[in-house]
Amino acid sequence: MKLSVYVLDRHVGMLESVGDFRSVFAYLPDTAPEDLVSLTMPVRIESYPWDDELHPIFRMNLPEGYLLQVLQEEFGPHIGASPVALLSVIGRNMVGRLKVAPPGAALNEPAKPVEVAELLKGDNSEEAFAQLVREHAKSGVSGILPKFLNVETRKGTGLGRHPKAAILTHRHIVKRSSSRLAFATVNEHLCMQVAAKVLPTAKTELSEDGNVLVVHRFDVDENGKPFRALEDFCALLGLRPAQKYDTTWERIAKAVRAHMPGPNRYETFRKLSKMLLLTYALRNADCHAKNIALVYTSRNDPSLAPAYDFFTTSVYSGYQHNPPGISVMGKKTWLPGKTLARFVTAVFGIPEREQKEIVECISDAVADTAPAVREKMDDLAGFRDTGKRMLAAWSEGVNYLRDSRVYSLSAWKSSPAFEGISETPKLENPRTVIGRSELLGRRGRTKAK
Repeated sequence: MKLSVYVLDRHVGMLESVGDFRSVFAYLPDTAPEDLVSLTMPVRIESYPWDDELHPIFRMNLPEGYLLQVLQEEFGPHIGASPVALLSVIGRNMVGRLKVAPPGAALNEPAKPVEVAELLKGDNSEEAFAQLVREHAKSGVSGILPKFLNVETRKGTGLGRHPKAAILTHRHIVKRSSSRLAFATVNEHLCMQVAAKVLPTAKTELSEDGNVLVVHRFDVDENGKPFRALEDFCALLGLRPAQKYDTTWERIAKAVRAHMPGPNRYETFRKLSKMLLLTYALRNADCHAKNIALVYTSRNDPSLAPAYDFFTTSVYSGYQHNPPGISVMGKKTWLPGKTLARFVTAVFGIPEREQKEIVECISDAVADTAPAVREKMDDLAGFRDTGKRMLAAWSEGVNYLRDSRVYSLSAWKSSPAFEGISETPKLENPRTVIGRSELLGRRGRTKAK
């Protein structure tokens, strides 16, 4: 299969699938240097072979989980279910400035609109949102790309076991939490409020019922037209999306040095330091290589993308013991001690004095946002226990960073919002027994007759 590749609607190259596990991309003659498809693939005459079904930049936006199931059911019988076949369906509707389509296909088909204002004020049931996702997923080329952040699926109209769902529109990403992660949208919105006080972030809006989160896209202009590329660190490091946890901050720093012009590096590393320390303060175990990205219009101007997808994971059953998603000096632990400061200095080049200033800024941001958590606890009864756990996790995270074992800062003047909170029920810790068939009977003692 051959596919045409476009940058800002300009035809720049051809992508060809060669056999089952090899692909080749070649630029067209006279392609401008700024029309590169990836920072790892500058414009050149020689083609770019890749020993996999797709190059990382083209695999970056492929669907996962529920959407993958829907697309396979809808289009599989006609085009197959290979990554290249799926890209031929959704390639005209991706984050960033790339588009991929079969040769001769129209690039800009009419989009079925999503009324964001109605979602923010309406009653957004899980079943209704799932049906909306399925409708747009089946359209495939309508300008809407749902994506799911988990690979588990379940038959039915609801979201089932999917923790989060998201619909991509021309200007927004619209998310809804599921029954598995209740009010995950509220969780993310509040975490993003903390992050926004520390570094540039994607703007978020929360629906009145707390079920829907609207994230404003930062790769498009005020008219919703893409104007810059977005490339996450899975693509930059040559990883499949499933390998998003299989990297290190050291490798991310190396990629920044490889693709970032010298004058921009220090500020980029300062922002990465803030992201890393926010991860510890908010107990966000879901910070991985797909949740960190660069944006650019050419090889001369890459910068760190605004922060997105911040989330306190430790407040949900089954996730409460998850370690950080990216390792620090070969370890994934919430208790790095003095190693953390030494690491940030050695890898990012940020002196400990500046790191302490960042921790103070994060501490203030958490204290300033805590009243908003209490407000949502009062407004949304179903969020109450999750909100309590979030405040407890934030308090633990900030106090640990300020502890003598890490940055040795003075006692934290937090916020009255952290006071007077009752205990919450203990989270269940689901345990999966591996290697035992459900067809076998239960083990137990049999009484002799």
